[in-house]
Amino acid sequence: MREFELKQGRGTVKFSIDEKDIIGVIDNKPSTSSKTEEEIIKNALKHPISSGLLKEIVQVDETICIVIPDITRIWQKPYLYLPIIVDELLEVGIKPKNILFISATGSHRNQTEDEYKQLLGDKLYGKYKIIDHDCNDIDNLVYVGTTSYGTPVSINKKAMDCDHIIITGGIVYHFLVGWSGGKKSILPGIAAYNTIMKNHGLALNENLGEGTRSEIKCGNITNNPVHLDMAEATAMVNPSFMFNVIMASNGDISAAVAGNYLKAHEQGRKYVDNFDSSDITEKADLVIATAGGFPKDINFYQSSKLILNAREAVKKGGTLIALTECSEGLGGDDDVRSILANFDSLIDREKSLRERYTISKHVGCLACETAQTLNLILVSNLDPKFLENTGVKIVKTIDEALNLTYAEKGKNLKTYIMPHGANTLPKLPPIDK
Repeated sequence: MREFELKQGRGTVKFSIDEKDIIGVIDNKPSTSSKTEEEIIKNALKHPISSGLLKEIVQVDETICIVIPDITRIWQKPYLYLPIIVDELLEVGIKPKNILFISATGSHRNQTEDEYKQLLGDKLYGKYKIIDHDCNDIDNLVYVGTTSYGTPVSINKKAMDCDHIIITGGIVYHFLVGWSGGKKSILPGIAAYNTIMKNHGLALNENLGEGTRSEIKCGNITNNPVHLDMAEATAMVNPSFMFNVIMASNGDISAAVAGNYLKAHEQGRKYVDNFDSSDITEKADLVIATAGGFPKDINFYQSSKLILNAREAVKKGGTLIALTECSEGLGGDDDVRSILANFDSLIDREKSLRERYTISKHVGCLACETAQTLNLILVSNLDPKFLENTGVKIVKTIDEALNLTYAEKGKNLKTYIMPHGANTLPKLPPIDK
């Protein structure tokens, strides 16, 4: 028997699996960089990809809009890199009054003053103008065109009125668009509500009952209509410069890319693949995965990242045991709670999603889709009543989960272990056609 100890909440869970059943351990790779975070940021700005230096692009007396993450992405540490970007602009002679920060809220709520301070940091807060994008403020939106997918693209007018738009953020795997960062600062970041909804709605197949398109998944942009539509919309805006960070599993900045928003993001995706993907040669009968402990398993909504990653390593009809404490319950907003609790079938959930698309609803739907194609068991403190209509099983201990699995599926199951499932994407080699 081989013993494992995986993080759950603020503690750990121990269990044993027969050595001969273990295919392997799927894990991300630690950063090997010896540079400090500040050195990584400055090095990226000094070596922009397919672009001149930022200080060569802007001119004195020009106006600059810097699109920054909202507070839900504070983990990207904008308070570290924004002062360094601003220093480059000031070096050229750009006046502070000509620099506008816009928080790329997309369809999220506005930020508080304290959250502005967290995002900008002490060096910038109070010295520069910062506003939130409001996707419903029709008077502050300007139409820039319609994509080939039929998405009418309207963008924040204050941003478009500036001479330059600089986009900032972080690149991680994203279940809709393959990878976050880059173009997402524009759409959904500073786009109109109807632009966002039309774009995100492309994630669904054309016909009711067919659910999510197979191309919509982490780490894929090939034939991904959400990605392609966003790319067309962003090309209409044509940001002057991009700066994005890539985070290590310990929460530090492990790499950064700057320059042309297309080419720099392409390099950033390679960094993410290098750190956060793990090649597998086959799918397993059983995957036992943890998000990596608190706060990554603080609630069910956050744990969706674990489920959507780990399911990539499970055979159809196989079992996924997810160790996720969920100390704060379901999490998310009313939409995700409604999708999980108020519907009895996938078709009814999909109808609700199509009627009014939100990311929260889609996350809930994907969890329910997963429970229909896999045997999904949560080892969790979550109240089972929250998920009683979803097909998701909830037990208190790993032993209960394993006994339930073996009773249903038999023993001698080919098994993977995932110690950092929220940050690791299993990848099969492409199929030759």
